[in-house]
Amino acid sequence: MHSTRAILLAAVCLAAIMPTQAAAQTGSFADRNQRYLLQSSDVLEIHYRYSPEFDQTVTVQPDGFVSLQLIGDLKLRGLTVDQAKASILEKASERLKDPEITVVVKEFEKPYFVVGGEVNSPGRFEMRGSMTALQAIAMAGGFKTASAKHSQVILYRRVGPDLAQAEILDLKVAMNPGFTEPLADLHPGDLLIVPQNRISKIERFVKWGNWGTYSGLP
Repeated sequence: MHSTRAILLAAVCLAAIMPTQAAAQTGSFADRNQRYLLQSSDVLEIHYRYSPEFDQTVTVQPDGFVSLQLIGDLKLRGLTVDQAKASILEKASERLKDPEITVVVKEFEKPYFVVGGEVNSPGRFEMRGSMTALQAIAMAGGFKTASAKHSQVILYRRVGPDLAQAEILDLKVAMNPGFTEPLADLHPGDLLIVPQNRISKIERFVKWGNWGTYSGLP
């Protein structure tokens, strides 16, 4: 199991901000498009209506690319199925006249979330149905120490192929018996970090890092 220190360090590695992309992002988490984003290991079937000889079943590789016999390598990880279709069509149009294609996801990664920091069992967990941040932390064994910053739990949510949005959640208030406001559900792929020390400031938009650090966690 990775130490809490290592998990927090991995989260800090996100903080290399991309100013030009951040400036272009607007709206809250609730406003974001929640369509499924293609991930590594997803299996896609690509069918050409008028040129079936180019039909293929491909797997998204760890680097996010697929290799297509008609157009070569193309990065699809982080795109929706519609965006992937548009990207393939754009390239295929350089070789074919008015191509028509369908893209079908045959196999995909099961929805999950990750909890790290000051919890008893940090790791990656399968998301089965709706899940709030408090429920996610409970699945991770609950807060590890009394010093864990319940009021400053950081939520990282992917909002683009290489970009994540960060938000601080005050779960201390939500744990109050008198709190009646419904908590928002997590999205697949969300990352929660429970810090040990007080956080004075976080960047709103950060680079989406390589989460291979978590692949070996339960």
